Amino acid sequence: MNKISKKPSVNIISLGCSKNLVDSERLMLLLEEAGFDVRFESDAPTDAAVVNTCGFIGDAKEESVNTILDLVSAKENGSIKHLYVMGCLAERYRMDLEKEIPEVDGLFGKFDWQGIVDELRRRYPSASATTATTGSRGRRVTTSPANAYIKIAEGCNRFCAFCAIPLITGRFKSRAIEDIEEEVKALTAQGYSEFNIIAQDLSSYGTDIYGRLALAELIERLADVPGVHWLRLHYAYPAQFPYDILPVMRRRENVCAYLDIALQHIDDSVLANMRRHITGAQTRELLARIREEVPGIHLRTTLMTGFPGETEEAFEELMQFVREQRFERMGAFAYSEEEGTFGAGHFSDDIPQEVKQSRLDRLMALQEEISMEIQQQKVGQEIEVVIDSEEDDFYVGRSQWDSPEVDPQVLVRKTATLRLGEYYRVKIVEALPFELIAETVS
Repeated sequence: MNKISKKPSVNIISLGCSKNLVDSERLMLLLEEAGFDVRFESDAPTDAAVVNTCGFIGDAKEESVNTILDLVSAKENGSIKHLYVMGCLAERYRMDLEKEIPEVDGLFGKFDWQGIVDELRRRYPSASATTATTGSRGRRVTTSPANAYIKIAEGCNRFCAFCAIPLITGRFKSRAIEDIEEEVKALTAQGYSEFNIIAQDLSSYGTDIYGRLALAELIERLADVPGVHWLRLHYAYPAQFPYDILPVMRRRENVCAYLDIALQHIDDSVLANMRRHITGAQTRELLARIREEVPGIHLRTTLMTGFPGETEEAFEELMQFVREQRFERMGAFAYSEEEGTFGAGHFSDDIPQEVKQSRLDRLMALQEEISMEIQQQKVGQEIEVVIDSEEDDFYVGRSQWDSPEVDPQVLVRKTATLRLGEYYRVKIVEALPFELIAETVS
């Protein structure tokens, strides 16, 4: 009798942003095609683990290091045999990690997926390659039944004073429209219908390969793909904003009235020191035009407290800006000095951490009040939601204004049987600061 060999198993742990997740999904498919049993963020013992790290700011780096140390402990107790580290942290701090955490069996850069595959094939020669598949354009999607992320570009040319991303990912590089379109077509054929369009800088899409801003052209093409129910845009840059995307958002029903645009600050001095290439007045003009051209749009932004030189007056201006703009969605973080950035080289990190944190807490407390008021305005409305998951008493859904992981959820009471990945009309019956309670519309 032939002995059936067990596939060597690999657990993929993905940290940080959705762009990192897309990279992890690509690695997963490569490993599956190389003959491995691939798990995603599993608690079960495996032969090997690969952690895809984030290195954006201090908190993200700390999370990455702590995750690696947890996996070192798992290796020591026998839950895994080998540990590999990839991604942004490994790209920037390879030598430090090699010295400080020698228990790691291999370190790989952000884009060296094939290097990891080759190393694991060498380590586990019993893995037998399978026939390559292309149905997901080189990825094994891990998100909810309807949703997939589409990364349309890599890198960044902006070089903001606080940001190390260009040092890690390199210069901005767009993917061709045809390539992105084919990926979306392949995923709709698999049943995916909600696509979050992501890049470090959506606003610059196309400038490197077409010599023009091409985001509007891309989204028009994707909106025409049969089976695309929602397209949602993430990480626009405010300077040199592609205004021609706004008529597309207003006109196309399957382009969500939603835009994620990181603004960071409103004080002119702080913006100049951040190298954001935009003034406070220009920022307000941009937001006014967006809201005028896309009625009902929900804006998500990210703000920063404690950048060097941020006075109490500058912070109060930021607070007033949030009060007047009433962002539907907002996140914030405290400044973290990053080696090699313009800010680290030209400014003293002169604001105490407790002051940064106090300002951050005040900013987010204000936003919670605003969010609650905006949520309450939705009570009594009928909206469309997609169902992501099921709990004991609720189905967990999201509206076109809710991006996965970062935005509020719509909890739909179980008065009818709903299917995961499908879209339904619901009526909002109760509001919480970061959740809505709804019932299905009969």
